[in-house]
Amino acid sequence: MTEAGAGVRRRYGDAAIAAGVAAALLVTAVSGPRPAGALAVLGYGLLAVGGLALAARRRAPLVVLAVTGACAIGYQAAGFDVPVVAYLFAVYAAVRAGRRGVTVAASVLMLAALPVAALLSGAYDTGEALARARGALEIAWLVAAGAAGEALRQAERRADEAERTREEVARRRADEERLRIARELHDSLTHQISVIKVQAEVAVHVARRRGEEVPAALLAIQAAGREASRELRATLEALRDDDTAPPRGIDDVRELVERARELGLDARLSVEGRRGDLPAAVDRTVYRIVQESLTNVARHAGAGAATVRIDCRPEALAVSVEDDGPGMPSAGSPSPGLGLLGMRERVTALGGRLTAGPRAQGGFAVRAELPVERTP
Repeated sequence: MTEAGAGVRRRYGDAAIAAGVAAALLVTAVSGPRPAGALAVLGYGLLAVGGLALAARRRAPLVVLAVTGACAIGYQAAGFDVPVVAYLFAVYAAVRAGRRGVTVAASVLMLAALPVAALLSGAYDTGEALARARGALEIAWLVAAGAAGEALRQAERRADEAERTREEVARRRADEERLRIARELHDSLTHQISVIKVQAEVAVHVARRRGEEVPAALLAIQAAGREASRELRATLEALRDDDTAPPRGIDDVRELVERARELGLDARLSVEGRRGDLPAAVDRTVYRIVQESLTNVARHAGAGAATVRIDCRPEALAVSVEDDGPGMPSAGSPSPGLGLLGMRERVTALGGRLTAGPRAQGGFAVRAELPVERTP
């Protein structure tokens, strides 16, 4: 069943329970002692409202707690000797929602107010009023309702934690398997490309020693082999970084910017907002996004300047890397490279979103927003 369907089913179930409680309260009132005239009409109305209010106990548990308590005090003062069943349901719902402190305070107030309401009805003396209040709201019933709500709240919390743990374990195993495959593929490709590079360099060296013209294809193979070796070496360092080196984060972004400047790129860094304590995964992901983006700018963008902005907000962290290069052609959407796919996977795994594409004013921009659950 879909989440929407389950929600509709819960609402219908809550409405049915509310109607049943209201009907039970009215039947009890009719079959027992009751006042006459306007007080009777008022009492019946309060009984019906108190029961029907339970339909909203999931959405507004504290409001329902207040309404059912007020209605119970009202119909007791009007002269109806009916147990405060609706209030017990409201106590269960409020405790289940995690509002224990407010519920305890409201219940203490109810225990004190019910005898006063019985005295106001004018039909009982003090002793009878106290006995009637105990009959309407037994402390044992009150404790049982609160205990049931707390037990179910704890069970739901444990179930949520177990589900979250299963998802984290599955995601970690998937990441470990992808990392293992990537390393094996890298090691295999490194060996084969190294052989190609060495053979091409030997052939170029021999041709030049003989005074022969080196074929353009051979020079292209030599250059491609060197570039492939450099990229694979950088990939291997990135893959092994999580295992053999301290984790990189926002504090290391300035080093990336300085390194980009050494390569001739006019790179600038701007950090806004109060960073505070960030989850380690968010910290590492920001570093990787900036690292991959600046690498792409240096290799492919043909840009002269790049700007890195990190905006630390209360509930999210935004990072953007923009350059002034020619960007991508607007007529066609290019296929994303492995670096962009890797960034997107990291961001998506943390529940964030990433966009990358040409800017209207020229250049290319990578922007990511990562949700942040700060530690108290």
